Amino acid sequence: MTTAAILAGGQARRLAGRDKSQLQIDGRTILERQVDALDGLVARIWLVGYRSSPPKGLPLTVLADRRAERGPLGGLDAALAAAGEDDVLLLACDLPNVTRPMLAHLIRRRGSADAVVPRTEHGYHPLCAVYAQSCRAPVERRLEEGALRMQDLLSELKVQNVDESELNAFGEADRLLANLNTLADLDALESLRNH
Repeated sequence: MTTAAILAGGQARRLAGRDKSQLQIDGRTILERQVDALDGLVARIWLVGYRSSPPKGLPLTVLADRRAERGPLGGLDAALAAAGEDDVLLLACDLPNVTRPMLAHLIRRRGSADAVVPRTEHGYHPLCAVYAQSCRAPVERRLEEGALRMQDLLSELKVQNVDESELNAFGEADRLLANLNTLADLDALESLRNH
C-alpha cells in the first residue's frame, strides 16, 4: 500500500508567506487538484506540517512534523514514521499539474528500490517521488546530523529513476513537475494556459 504525504509546512517567503496549497489555478486550489489526482490511488492522504485548520471537504488529515523546521526531509520523516509499512508518495504542495496516471506510474515502478524519483534535464525531483520504509533509517540519521538536503539523501538510496522520456507518456515532463515558488511562476503558468 501507499500513503500520500503532501508537504505544506514551508514558509513561502518568495510568495510573501501566502499558502501555496491554496493558490488558485483554473478556479481550483492546487491542493484540490492534488487531492483529485490522489483520491482512490492511495490508502490515505496527509497534509504534512500544515499550520492552519485543514481545508473543509477534502479527504485528508493534517500530520504534524516530528521535528520542527527541518524542511522536506522532516516532512518525509513524519510521513514514514506514521505510515506503518506503507510506502510514502511525497508531494510538494506547489505542484499544480501532477496527474493520476503519472503518480500511479511512480507507485507501480517501486519494485525493490528505496525510492522512485523523476529525473529530467533539470535533475532529480525528490518532492514528487515514492519512498519505501527502507528510507527511514537514513532519513532519521540525516536529521540528527542536520544534513537536510533531499538531493543528498538520494545518494544513499537505491533509486529507480523515471526519466523524461518515460514521463512524457503522461504529458510534458517540465509541465507535470512545474512548481510555483513566486508570483511570477503563477503568472507564467496562467499565461501558458491562456495560449
